Amino acid sequence: MIRVRPPFPSPFYPPPLSPPLVPPSSPSSLSPSLWRLQPTYASCPRPLAEECPASSAPQRRRLWRWPWWRRRRQRSSSGSCQGQPAGPLGGPPASGGAVPRGSMAMNYNAKDEVDGGPPCAPGGTAKTRRPDNTAFKQQRLPAWQPILTAGTVLPIFFIIGLIFIPIGIGIFVTSNNIREIEGNVFMYYGLSNFYQNHRRYVKSRDDSQLNGDSSALLNPSKECEPYRRNEDKPIAPCGAIANSMFNDTLELFLIGNDSYPVPIALKKKGIAWWTDKNVKFRNPPGGDNLEERFKGTTKPVNWLKPVYMLDSDPDNNGFINEDFIVWMRTAALPTFRKLYRLIERKSDLHPTLPAGRYSLNITYNYPVHYFDGRKRMILSTISWMGGKNPFLGIAYIAVGSISFLLGVVLLVINHKYRNSSNTADITI
Repeated sequence: MIRVRPPFPSPFYPPPLSPPLVPPSSPSSLSPSLWRLQPTYASCPRPLAEECPASSAPQRRRLWRWPWWRRRRQRSSSGSCQGQPAGPLGGPPASGGAVPRGSMAMNYNAKDEVDGGPPCAPGGTAKTRRPDNTAFKQQRLPAWQPILTAGTVLPIFFIIGLIFIPIGIGIFVTSNNIREIEGNVFMYYGLSNFYQNHRRYVKSRDDSQLNGDSSALLNPSKECEPYRRNEDKPIAPCGAIANSMFNDTLELFLIGNDSYPVPIALKKKGIAWWTDKNVKFRNPPGGDNLEERFKGTTKPVNWLKPVYMLDSDPDNNGFINEDFIVWMRTAALPTFRKLYRLIERKSDLHPTLPAGRYSLNITYNYPVHYFDGRKRMILSTISWMGGKNPFLGIAYIAVGSISFLLGVVLLVINHKYRNSSNTADITI
């Protein structure tokens, strides 16, 4: 007698109906006690066991289940239904309509049993979830994975330390040796605790408007909100960056032997980048009158005067004003400096700023107390690496020192554990 194991229930298909008693094909040769149980499915009935020959003696037989790691492979191989009726359990059709012995165990697939049927209907195309046989989907792409050992890692740390430390020392010494009064002198204004790198602050501008687009001039971008319109008029220039422009006035005087101070000539032009001055920033097209070009717009909320009155020089007025261009290039750190004026050297025989007493006159228009900031004025010259800024040299020295120190620590650990009896080799 054959013991038939009914399929286990599936959460995706309805449970099978109650299994009726089905007599075998030869009721005269087998007694009713040897009738087998055949479960009936709601989708399509199919026999779960082969018919027992009338001449053979009753045998006890158990279905053999595929291991879980071979079910997917068995399912893809059993989906051969190209116009032919499927055999028992979704297997290949038997020749002559008879089920060959052993096909039940060879074609049994627990995944098909859970799904309630074979992978495809008779006459359809076989479905499979097997990925394509490509190098990408089968994970056969070439790869390189280095094996990091003490012999390869330690030299890298020492090389980085030996290269970075001398470079950092050279940059730091060069920055400190910049003479503050020799050559052309650059006047900077500095701000602290002012975060120009905030995401919403950086996006609060309209580059099309700054490039002289007439349509963007009267209809600024929504990125400029809440500094987009004021008094039912578009703001030019719009955005939070332009609205917070630094507008203090700095004047430098030399106090000589007499009490009358001598003003130092401060050059306004030549402080902005050439690409910003000639490519990114342009005034709107129109006539010679700059005020007519900005007709229908209003000044930013915090400005004292409109954009077409920033300077009396027509080549340094409007959107091409270099003070405005320098401010619109946002800083990366909360403490920064921006170029304000240029003091040119007149003669090689006389220093740019001779020794003496100087007076700085500041017209205070830019408050910093509400964001707990500070303002400062810097006079400096430049060298082959720019102005005086020791940060880059300190960064190189710090990275090189840390790398060299890590190399020494790992060398000591490797020497200690390499000679130990418990560890023959150490791998990082």
